[in-house]
Amino acid sequence: MAHSGLQLLGFTMAALGWVGLIVCTAIPQWQISSYAGDNIITAQAMYKGLWMECVSQSTGLINCKTYDSVLALPASLQATRALMVVSLVLSFLAMMVATMGMKCTRCGGDDKVKKARIAMTGGIVFIVAGLAALVACSWYGHQIITDFYNPLVPMNTKYEFGSAIFIGWAGSALIILGGALLSCSCPGSEGKAGYRTPRSYPKPNSAKEYV
Repeated sequence: MAHSGLQLLGFTMAALGWVGLIVCTAIPQWQISSYAGDNIITAQAMYKGLWMECVSQSTGLINCKTYDSVLALPASLQATRALMVVSLVLSFLAMMVATMGMKCTRCGGDDKVKKARIAMTGGIVFIVAGLAALVACSWYGHQIITDFYNPLVPMNTKYEFGSAIFIGWAGSALIILGGALLSCSCPGSEGKAGYRTPRSYPKPNSAKEYV
């Protein structure tokens, strides 16, 4: 059926977005050192992520170091961490819920209306998870732009967007779109389409009529 294909497409998009968010959260390329200006050392490149910072030498050697103290980190980084973790957990729960509500699975019983409601719930949770990741990536990107154009920040300590932010934006968009497709499994319209009012037929005349 059409709704079954729509659910499968939405679930696939959301699952791909979830994988993208996992990669985005794990890699350290959230911001990379900027090469703007004249006195920039290009022999090494610095990367900063949510959990560690790395230095890449021109020889190919990469040294990474995790952050020593959580409380010493900027508030924006701590909030981004929290939002990304919440997004990953919500996406995992949404996948479990959506799996029970999809038509192509036998979980959640045989009641089509009930399964449609479960799938719609999973889609809504997917949308919330995608919005949380979108806010986290956008907030972090805004902080990078603010520091880059801040004249008080030295030129050799400015950073630009890393690949992780773009992966996060793409993953968030996939999760939101996938959740929206799953949310289209509205039980009201499906229930109305499946239920038909029984027709009332005129009673046949009796063989014997009494006067």
